[in-house]
Amino acid sequence: MKICMLTNTYRPHVGGVAGSVSTLVEECRAAGHEVRVVAPGFPGDEHEPDPGILRVPAWQRFNGSDFSVPVPLPHRVAKELADFRPDIVHSHHPFLLGDAALRWSYAHHVPLIFTHHTLYENYTHYVPLDSPALKRFVIHLATAYANGCDAVIAPSRGIADLLRSRGVESRIEVIPTGIDTRAFAGADGDEFRRVRGIPADAMVLGHVGRLAREKNLDFLGEGVARWLGNGANRWFLLVGDGARSQALRELFERAGVGERVLMTGKLTGSTLCDAYAAMNAFAFTSLTETQGMVVAEAMAARLPVIALDGPGVGDVVVDGDNGRLLGTKSRVADFAAALESGVKESVLAGWRPAARETAQAFDRSTCAQSVMDLYAALGGRRVRASHDLNWWDRLRGRVEAEWELISARADSASGTFRDRDHKDGRGA
Repeated sequence: MKICMLTNTYRPHVGGVAGSVSTLVEECRAAGHEVRVVAPGFPGDEHEPDPGILRVPAWQRFNGSDFSVPVPLPHRVAKELADFRPDIVHSHHPFLLGDAALRWSYAHHVPLIFTHHTLYENYTHYVPLDSPALKRFVIHLATAYANGCDAVIAPSRGIADLLRSRGVESRIEVIPTGIDTRAFAGADGDEFRRVRGIPADAMVLGHVGRLAREKNLDFLGEGVARWLGNGANRWFLLVGDGARSQALRELFERAGVGERVLMTGKLTGSTLCDAYAAMNAFAFTSLTETQGMVVAEAMAARLPVIALDGPGVGDVVVDGDNGRLLGTKSRVADFAAALESGVKESVLAGWRPAARETAQAFDRSTCAQSVMDLYAALGGRRVRASHDLNWWDRLRGRVEAEWELISARADSASGTFRDRDHKDGRGA
């Protein structure tokens, strides 16, 4: 089977979606399928030559983030697809390159699958003029896009339920993003501790992820700081990088526990596995995930997880069985108390076997096979009746018109404030 995947983020970018797509590509190729990837250029991609990847130009570090935003170049993408002649088009975003995937699928009657990796409304702060209206637009567009696809993959049951509640009528399959459970077998946490200066007998709580605004990191940091403050031989291992890095460092310093917080920046490969193995337990408080891959990775490393019950997390963490799962309305004090009672060897020992068993359901080969089974079930033909894209163009036109109206109002308000500042002597 010939499979074309279009994604707005791909390796060497380090992130959940990039990792998910890369893993699926590798598994499909290992199963004998021919896979072509259309993705944005990214710094460092010249060191990963792959003739199966079409790189399109992209704006780097969009609006201060570590994302690359592709310039779709529809004619170039269309030529690539025409030369490749895919049996399946798999889109991993509803915007930008996702738009090219939709148009190709409709024009050539090729089945289109969309994986709803992200709750896009939680990322609008990366766009100038973030507003509640913009969040509504994003939800509306993503829902309409899903309804233009032959099948939608939801990474968790919670996301599938959310999509149905928003009006998605297309076929929805719950298929988690797979993780490489075998990679953790040879991880060396003791060596990681020795090299990084963490005492061998310390109780180490850990977290892995992008240090970004949407990840609820102040909540995490405040809860962990309280836990650290209640014992001398407690450490926090924080793996990841991002815009909130310095703010978190300052939070721990203000709490007087900074000397027992190790912030490593981004880690990959065997070094990341070693970092997981150096932990005794894992903390997770993000409420904007669709699955929370790092939670499954932590369990592959036999780490019990103390987490808030955000989207997808409840598919992995079973309260009292492989960790603790707190409600989304929990306070920092509740989270800190859960850490205090749960991050003890006597408790963790009882949770570890269940954590490792849970991870097996998220093994990359198992999850990828479910995706390939879905490809085969579509039988190389579109099942959505209409091949007319007028509905999509009308929707985009209406949203863009409303967006331009809001932008004009914002610009007008901004000008009023600038005039006022100038009259008050505060202008340049």
